[in-house]
Amino acid sequence: MPDPLYSALSERLREVLADRPATESRLRTLSEEADAGIRALEAQMGGSERRLRELAKDPGASLTEIAAELRRVDTLRPELIELNALRTELDHRSRELRTQWLLRQAQSGRPAG
Repeated sequence: MPDPLYSALSERLREVLADRPATESRLRTLSEEADAGIRALEAQMGGSERRLRELAKDPGASLTEIAAELRRVDTLRPELIELNALRTELDHRSRELRTQWLLRQAQSGRPAG
C-alpha cells in the first residue's frame, strides 16, 4: 500500500502541474519537498536492498522476512519513479514560468530584477 506522505506530495505536485496558479516560492518549496521525498524513498529502498542481500547470504533466513522486504521494495519503487517524473515535470514548468516572466520584463522595457 502506498505511503500516505508520498501520495499527498505526489497529489500536490500533480495539482500544480495541472496548470493551477503557483508562485515561484510555491514551486521552489514543492521542488524541495520532492527532492526530500526522493532522497527518503531512495534511502528506504537502499535499506531494503541491503537487507535482502544479507538475507540472501543467510541460509537460515526466513522466507517471510525475504518476502516482506521484496514487498517493501515493490511498493517503494513505483512511488520513487512517480515522484522523480513529477519533479522533472515541475522543474520544466518552473523553467517555463521563469522564461515567460523574463520575456514579459524584456517586452515591457523594464530591467529584470
